[in-house]
Amino acid sequence: MAGKRKRLAQCRKTRGYTQESFAEALRVDRTTVQRWERGEVEPQPHQRPRVARLLQVEPEELDALLIPDTPALPVLNGGKGEGLALTIREMSRRLIALDNDLNGLPIADVAARSFKKVLRRLGAGDYDRKSEHDIQAAAAELAEVAGWALFDAEKHGPARRFNQEALFLAKLSGDRAIELLIMQNMAMQVGWVGRPREELAIARAVIEQGRISPRVEAMFRVREARGLAGSGQESEAIRSFDRARSLVQDSGRSNDPVWAWWVTTDEIDGHQGCAFQESGQRKEGIPYLQSAMRQEAGAKVGYRAISAARLLGCLLGVHAWRDAEDLAESIIPIIGETSSARTLRLLSDTAQNGKSMRDAPSNLRDALDHIESVIQENPYEI
Repeated sequence: MAGKRKRLAQCRKTRGYTQESFAEALRVDRTTVQRWERGEVEPQPHQRPRVARLLQVEPEELDALLIPDTPALPVLNGGKGEGLALTIREMSRRLIALDNDLNGLPIADVAARSFKKVLRRLGAGDYDRKSEHDIQAAAAELAEVAGWALFDAEKHGPARRFNQEALFLAKLSGDRAIELLIMQNMAMQVGWVGRPREELAIARAVIEQGRISPRVEAMFRVREARGLAGSGQESEAIRSFDRARSLVQDSGRSNDPVWAWWVTTDEIDGHQGCAFQESGQRKEGIPYLQSAMRQEAGAKVGYRAISAARLLGCLLGVHAWRDAEDLAESIIPIIGETSSARTLRLLSDTAQNGKSMRDAPSNLRDALDHIESVIQENPYEI
């Protein structure tokens, strides 16, 4: 997920381009430029040199322009009608930008407290009834953000409760798009905590209802595949992953919800690699996890470290010692920037497992020991 890139838009304007004229010069759609500037995707590698030339910057300067701006959080006080709904949505958008920054900044507490404040206003009727459905939909989105953040912090009980509240508000408001995202999150959480059949049931319930875009169906096919893999049905899981990949490759974006931008082939590769790793098929999982880490499909999210931890486990499992050591060394610098409890636990478990392998070389053991020690460091020391 991403935040706006004001620096990119400002540079474009300084060079005298409108979004339309800039898109024409690059032979892309205006919506592509808009998505660059909203921070949803980055220019493809073959587009970057021409973008840099038009903006009259060096390649490394372009990289700086493409870093999303870290936004300040809005205040939820004031406003009772459309303004309140807009403020709630702006809060969600900025929390998402922070969550996607680097390897994810800790937003669970802010998101949860913000939603509780909104929920109190809804309970007290402190809003304009003419905007009720819009405010409910905005509140559902904020609860979804809080549910996701709590899940990533491995606070599974609260995450489940926030997701249930989000789903209730989404249904009240009639916002089908955010309802689908919440259902995806709920399926993901139950799969993570070891209930793959429940994950499979949620995914299939949504798919069987229909009325979803190809990209959204792809997202639920991934959840279906993870549920199948976790239930020991590996061949059926591979077919679902292939179906998901085909849906993404063949779909446009015209009828996709705005949040579906991150559903890419890279995302699917990451999930398939995880499924292979969890089922003990480590060799098969390696190329998928490597693909997910490269993130070449256009959309970049802030959770590549999950795939890195899984890949490290696969490399250790097949005794690819040198590759495992190189990967472990590359992971160490980002640990201090990683707030995801899921990621840190995976890394810690993987490091401990690797150190217990008798054949592991001493250099690799040292790198794994370093990972553990950095994870245990006080995050407030600099």
